[in-house]
Amino acid sequence: MQNRLVSLPPLDALRGFVAAARRMSITAAADDLCLTQSAVSRQIQALEERLGTPLFTRSNRSIALTAAGEQLFQLASPWMDRLADLAESLRQDQRVRPVTVSASMGVASLWLLPRLGGFQSAHPHIDVRVATSNRVLDLERDGIDLAIRYSPASHATQGGQLLFDEVVAPVASPVVAARAFRKPEALLQHVLLDLDDKVGPWLHWEYWLQEQGLERRKPKGRLHFNHYDQLIHAALGGHGVAVGRLPLLLPMLKDGRLAARMDQCLQVDDYRYWLMEAPGAQRAEVAAFRDWLVQQAALTAQELAQAYGAMA
Repeated sequence: MQNRLVSLPPLDALRGFVAAARRMSITAAADDLCLTQSAVSRQIQALEERLGTPLFTRSNRSIALTAAGEQLFQLASPWMDRLADLAESLRQDQRVRPVTVSASMGVASLWLLPRLGGFQSAHPHIDVRVATSNRVLDLERDGIDLAIRYSPASHATQGGQLLFDEVVAPVASPVVAARAFRKPEALLQHVLLDLDDKVGPWLHWEYWLQEQGLERRKPKGRLHFNHYDQLIHAALGGHGVAVGRLPLLLPMLKDGRLAARMDQCLQVDDYRYWLMEAPGAQRAEVAAFRDWLVQQAALTAQELAQAYGAMA
């Protein structure tokens, strides 16, 4: 029995024919297929020779389908669309799912995102989705692969990996710091940038003013923010003095965009930064991103120890 697949016309020739029939122009079909006009003409001519019948009538400036061409077009055009849809669907199924990492807006903006370009350069085939939220997401329910959490050890569920400690100190732009950090009272001559967040007292100015015996005195003014990255951007702009979470601000301290009152550093024992992983088997791309996060955290911990040790 003859194999009917052998007698089918070649796909490239059919594609050229359908493109020309849809546009009723060989020139336009050539543009659609990114081919030359002569290449499309040869495809159609080869198809006509294979089928033994003309598919177009040609004049100087136009083409039109013959009866045979119309029959072939009605059959081949929708079939080509279905084939294209199937091919696209199969390609999407083969794409690597992005690695989804969750972090608070402050941690994502100040610590993760500035470093993410290094991972993308080393792993261009792995897509990363950053899910920022100041509420604690359920990893399994919300489709999160990895999460960076800021919490006490008792809240880091089983399997949580310590990334680095928390160290805080007053920070400001160099111009503001030169005046505000001369002596404790000088702080009151500047605007204090405060965070509207119920996380530990060490992130709020009441704690620091009390430590300096200044709680009964009024500062020049206050600006309140509900996101930590906004507060830091205000400090960078010279709008006041902030309580700096040094692990997140090390690059800004190193390049001089911010200055810290290092003699007032406080290492927080209660809260640290933890890496949480979704339960179950881990995809290779998630493992690669986790290992990179751990490596970046180790560098941060090392730099933090050097900065904190230098003033201890």
